[in-house]
This record gives sequence, structure tokens and C-alpha cells, in this order.
Amino acid sequence: MAGMDQRFQDHVAGGLTTLCRCWAVTRRDGVRFGFTDHDRDLGFDGIRFRAESGLSAMALQQGTGLSVDNSEAIGALSDAAITEADIEAGRFDEAEVRAWLVNWADVSVRWLQFRGSIGQLRRGGGAFHAELRGLTEALNRPIGRVYQKPCTAVLGDGACGFDTGRAGYSDTRTVEAIEERRIFRWAQMRDFEPGWFARGRLDVLDGAARGLWGVIKHDRFEAGQRVIELWEPVLAGIAAGDRVRLAAGCDKRLETCRLKFNNIVNFQGFPDIPGEDWVMAVPKQSGTNDGGSRR
Repeated sequence: MAGMDQRFQDHVAGGLTTLCRCWAVTRRDGVRFGFTDHDRDLGFDGIRFRAESGLSAMALQQGTGLSVDNSEAIGALSDAAITEADIEAGRFDEAEVRAWLVNWADVSVRWLQFRGSIGQLRRGGGAFHAELRGLTEALNRPIGRVYQKPCTAVLGDGACGFDTGRAGYSDTRTVEAIEERRIFRWAQMRDFEPGWFARGRLDVLDGAARGLWGVIKHDRFEAGQRVIELWEPVLAGIAAGDRVRLAAGCDKRLETCRLKFNNIVNFQGFPDIPGEDWVMAVPKQSGTNDGGSRR
């Protein structure tokens, strides 16, 4: 009964209840969906919970302490709600989920029973199965420092601290030509040297693929054109006229951090860590072997 207010407890204790379930799904791009297993639409917190969605939920498994809460939601794929195309594009990956028990006769009497995110999504036969993971799921993973020569930070994250929106390190432009949803070509794009965007990121700003992004594999000139190639196709339709944002790439080397980004103070690698040749070194009669630097 944790988290229940007195009004909800009184309603449950009354014996005759008018309860239903409501779910709110908020994608990472801010789009929200509301579903309910009641026979009519409900609304609260600025969300319309649709009754015709065909969404249902299995029993919620909850525990005390830091144990992980899990559940599963099952629903029909609908063009008006959750579509197979959106799932395929990854728009619902790690979306926030909130689930309530609600008194449909008075929606102000409700209990927030679950809060977490969508984990694994399976689809087939016109339906989807979504694994729901509790808030403690984020603690269920190893965390530690990796000791290696390359930088372990992601360009622009909290550890790196570099502003990728700084002039000269990003470029927003309209798509001119695209092949296989992953190869972009521009006739005039010589403001940046070849390879400047390699290992960087391409974000789609509008069109059917708005909000999606990909990692840049190659950045080169070919037949007088600038060619940006992604590792994988954008998982939604993208066409000439859509706007994209290109962000500079980083190969994680100390020299790149110092010369390209002038951000060596935040370098998260260990460039002087001994390699395997140092570990395998053995005493020898010739040459100097005094334990000094091998660089």
C-alpha cells in the first residue's frame, strides 16, 4: 500500500471499487501516449487515456529495497497509436512508462503503481509485447573506469565537456541527394576538411525521420561531391529537402583531443599506460636496461 493517499485507501477499503488501469508512455522525443483498459476514455495530468487502444498489462512484479520491478504490456499495433514503423525506427526505445490504478468514477482518486521505462520490444501478428523495467533497472549494470589509451568519454557528454554546437564543429543543411537512407551527397560543402565528420553524428531535424540519428562512418570527397556515409541506414523515410545536423567526430586519440578540439584537460584516456611489449620485456646483456622510459 506504499504511496497510496488516504482517499485511495478509503476507496479500496470500501469493498465496492470502480478501478481500472491507465498507462502513460512518453518517448524520448517528448511525444506522449495514454492508454486505459476502461471502456471509455479518461483524462488527467493533461493526458488523454484512450480506451480503444487494445492495450493490456500482465501482473506487476514489485519488490522492496533495490530489487528490480518488472512487468509487461501487450497491445495491438494501430496507425493511430503505436505503429510498427515507429517501433522499427526505435522511437519507443527506453520510453518512460507510468502506470496507475484509477477510480474511473473520480480520476483524482488514483495510485501511481509503476514508473520505469520500456525495455525489450517484440512484435508480430499485428501486436507488440513491451517489457517494462522499473527505476532500479539503471542500477543493475556494472559501473567503473576503463583503463585504456583511447579516451572513454563520448564527445559532448558530461565527462568530455566539449560543446559540439560550437561554430566550426557542427553544420545544419538541407539534404540534396540520399541513397539507401545512409549515403548523403552535397555538391557544395567544402567548408570542412575531408574526414572532419567521420565518427561523428548525423541528426535528422524534420521530415518523417525527425528525431532519429546515425553514426557517421565515412566523410570524403567523391567526383566533386561531399559524401557522408552512415554505418547503418536511418530507420525511417528521409528525402531531399529534409534538414540534418552534422556534428564533428572524434577518434578518441590524445592528439585529436589536443589539436582538433583543444580539450586535452578533459581527456579521459591513459596515453602513457604500458603496452604488451613493456610487460613482455626481459633482462638482456646488450644495450641499456636501467628501467628508464621506453618511449
